[in-house]
Amino acid sequence: MNLNGIGAAKGLAVGPAVVIRELPPVKRNSISLGEVPAEKDRLTKAMERAGSELEELKNRLSPELQGIIKAQLLFMKDPDLMSSIEACLEDGKNAEWAVEEAADEFIEAISMLSNDYLKERAGDVKDFQRRVLAALMGLPAPSIDLTRPSILIAKDLTPSDTAALDVSMVLGFATEAGGPTSHSAIIARSAGFPAIVGVADLLNVIKDGDTVVLEAFSGEVLVNPPDDIKASYTAKMEDNRRQLLESKRNKDLPAVTLDGREVELAANIGSPHDAALALEWGAASIGLFRTEFLYMQSNELPSEETQYAAYKKAVETMLPRSVIFRTLDIGGDKALPYLQMPPEENPFLGYRALRLCLDRPDLFKTQLRAILRAGEHGNIRIMFPMVATIDELRRAKEMLREAANELGLASLPEIGIMVEIPSTAIMARTFAEEVDFFSIGSNDLIQYTVAADRGNKSVSYLYQYLEPSVLHLIANVIEAAHAAGKWAGMCGEMAGDPQAIPFLLGLGLDEFSMNAPALPEARDLIRSLSLVECRKLAERALKCRSVEEIQALIAD
Repeated sequence: MNLNGIGAAKGLAVGPAVVIRELPPVKRNSISLGEVPAEKDRLTKAMERAGSELEELKNRLSPELQGIIKAQLLFMKDPDLMSSIEACLEDGKNAEWAVEEAADEFIEAISMLSNDYLKERAGDVKDFQRRVLAALMGLPAPSIDLTRPSILIAKDLTPSDTAALDVSMVLGFATEAGGPTSHSAIIARSAGFPAIVGVADLLNVIKDGDTVVLEAFSGEVLVNPPDDIKASYTAKMEDNRRQLLESKRNKDLPAVTLDGREVELAANIGSPHDAALALEWGAASIGLFRTEFLYMQSNELPSEETQYAAYKKAVETMLPRSVIFRTLDIGGDKALPYLQMPPEENPFLGYRALRLCLDRPDLFKTQLRAILRAGEHGNIRIMFPMVATIDELRRAKEMLREAANELGLASLPEIGIMVEIPSTAIMARTFAEEVDFFSIGSNDLIQYTVAADRGNKSVSYLYQYLEPSVLHLIANVIEAAHAAGKWAGMCGEMAGDPQAIPFLLGLGLDEFSMNAPALPEARDLIRSLSLVECRKLAERALKCRSVEEIQALIAD
């Protein structure tokens, strides 16, 4: 049987299924007014057990993953959630019923939000609910213990599930719920194993021990395929694994074309822990440190000291290699509930990223000081996201200079900008006079150029890496950088796409930054290409009028 979902982390896996079952149905008993104190006492003890479990789990995790568990602990103190549970108890519902109903209402409210990141936080409430209910029912603490490499099958994987996973025993996973921005999808992409989400009817079809094939490139789940098909996928998986091991053995080889053009292969990371993984995959540098993840894993604005410690660890891990820190890029599909940002009809075009930071000097300069202090321990660069005008860039540079003065620092690191707005790409020659480098954010540049929300399935046909207008903007940015004696990189998903890499090489891109597991394939591809031929390909592509014409070039 074949099922279909969304490939949240690309790859191929074949193996036995381990099905993560939900808790048994909650017993909904009505209670008298006299029984309310006893039910409250049961709830208190269940909360204490759940809190102890989470604290123990938190202490076993790396500091950057501890923020996931802190979110669970926060819900145990959430006044709205707690008062809703208490109201259910007063209404004559037993503790299990009260917790289930109150949490379900919270989950439903969050799931109806338009912001994808906030919608995914419904998983945090579900995690809280499941853990407390298990304690009330006298069941063991929820956990996933794997005794052999397996494919996880679940309704959803909660944040604490994924944070505690032994990734060495996970071949991949498929879930009925979840999305590409969920904790589990992010961890899967970082670890380099396939993940498929949004697979309808998954738990009704698959049982423990079934043989499952995850074809996460197409989002297909094959259940107990015939022996010949299973053998074919197994052989392909083993071949992919051998190629990957061979590529990882070549991780220190330069990314140089057959005719001698060398480019830099860098990694995108979201935590200091990811820096060590980037080195394992052969990153020559960090082309993008997404600093917003430090904020998103916290229940409040992280202090200067907290940020400094995290940034310093990444810098020291990468020595003598460089780390590019992108300043806080929040808003759009990434929100911070504790910032209480105003609701917006179109947050992707609204109060976000550098716009927010320039309006909040207290927040912005705290981060800038932390980054500059970390820079004293290694090689750093700083880049600003969502720059639309020269005035914005100049104001950001002024605040950086002020932060440096406050620290008594005479010199500044290299300063660059993310090129993700068409206006900036068009005015690239002007911007090139004011920065040391460009990093093209292809994800946003594409969606802004073709006016198509990259998260909207209805217009996904417009979101194409090889859209001619996008290639022209990229070419303009690279030309402007080189004309000014500067370098240009790319840190969007396009940088790691095998179809796009030859074009980007031909256009003259100097640095390719991507998710670390994509580095080996990109290195092997670049080392097999001729720059002369890539330039010819790029020249022909810039004369094309449609994506289909460019795809035909690739086919030829």
